[in-house]
Amino acid sequence: MLSINTHEAKTRLSELLAKVEREGETVILCRHGRPVAKLVPWPKAKDPFRTSPTLSKVVFHEDPVRPLEEEWPPEARYPE
Repeated sequence: MLSINTHEAKTRLSELLAKVEREGETVILCRHGRPVAKLVPWPKAKDPFRTSPTLSKVVFHEDPVRPLEEEWPPEARYPE
């Protein structure tokens, strides 16, 4: 964790933001030696299209979208 005075932070803001972004560093901004604000890294978003490690091990031995060859038995059908 890095503490820095507001005057110095104004002159080095780009450098401080890069440090927070790259290294995950937390920066405390101080005014007259007292903490005023904190710069923390933004949480990284999860990629919704990333393959799940658990599901990537699933293997289909049949075609899951193939039409049924026979009709559903009456006891398995949804009541009308």
